[in-house]
Amino acid sequence: GHLLGAAGAVEAVVGVLAIRDQVAPPTINYHHPDPECDLDYVPNTARKMPIRMVMSNSFGFGGHNATILMRALD
Repeated sequence: GHLLGAAGAVEAVVGVLAIRDQVAPPTINYHHPDPECDLDYVPNTARKMPIRMVMSNSFGFGGHNATILMRALD
């Protein structure tokens, strides 16, 4: 199912936890990377790494879109 209006809130919580715990959540079932794309997708397993800021994009039905940036406080 789809969380509909709650999806952005859940993603924001995951982003805050990533900053707090310094762990990047994995991209699940990513087994065949494109050799022409050199981005680090953190495939299949979460990874401990320094995380100071996260961006959450929410794209809703009917064109309702929002983006929020969250960062660690110093």
